[in-house]
Amino acid sequence: MKRTALFISDSTGITASALGKLLEHFPHTEFSQVRLPFTDTPEKIQIAKQSILKATVQDGIRPVVIMSLGNLDLRNTLKEADAYFIDLFTAFIDPLGIELGEQPLTGSGIAHGIMGSSYSDRMEAINFTLNHDDGMTNSGLEEAQVILVGVSRCGKTPTSIYLAMQFGIKAANYPLIPEDFERGTLPAALHAHTDKIFGLTIKAERLHSVRSERRPDSKYASLENCKQEIATAENLMRNAGISWADSTSRSIEELSAIILQKIASKKDKSN
Repeated sequence: MKRTALFISDSTGITASALGKLLEHFPHTEFSQVRLPFTDTPEKIQIAKQSILKATVQDGIRPVVIMSLGNLDLRNTLKEADAYFIDLFTAFIDPLGIELGEQPLTGSGIAHGIMGSSYSDRMEAINFTLNHDDGMTNSGLEEAQVILVGVSRCGKTPTSIYLAMQFGIKAANYPLIPEDFERGTLPAALHAHTDKIFGLTIKAERLHSVRSERRPDSKYASLENCKQEIATAENLMRNAGISWADSTSRSIEELSAIILQKIASKKDKSN
């Protein structure tokens, strides 16, 4: 079955997109996604209603609308359209306000802030993570909240960026390279930060496939070299007392959850 899902928000749409993860529970429905961020005026609401009608005509069935609109008048106007609505405020925020006996904030962009760390924290973390990607610099590593290590192309960069974007975590990452394997130790710059290090590993066949897309028919991408690098990297991490997770069949969301749990566990032990 094909169906349109519209993500309608009065800000960036990040919160509505997070709610959109609900759609993954229905694999037999093919969703065509339409995003309408910054829908924060009556005029834009009318445009959104037209988009809902267009989707209904195209699909022959009303669309699913996932919305995070703080303004009650805009919400009610949008709901005049024929759609199945998943409304952050009606479903979650308003009932919680009743339970707490407190009027919830409803300004544009408020829901965005509800979902995680502050915008400024995330921007600062993203800048830090991009500057410390792939071992680009050793400067400022004392500010890192986590340092990911692992062989090249095992998922360190996307996981680091996701941690920064979603949770405001300052994440650095270092590739383990042949020079490290020859020494049998972590890069010297990391020796003072072993308490922050978390490793990623990956199945050799998957790494071979990923590397072959980048450098086909090279020693770097060969299955035998991938097997050797992974085994050596895991042995190095084991000797250094570093925990690691296998990224082969895990999403960056799952990997991030594992890493956040590890960070929280270390904080609990230090308190």
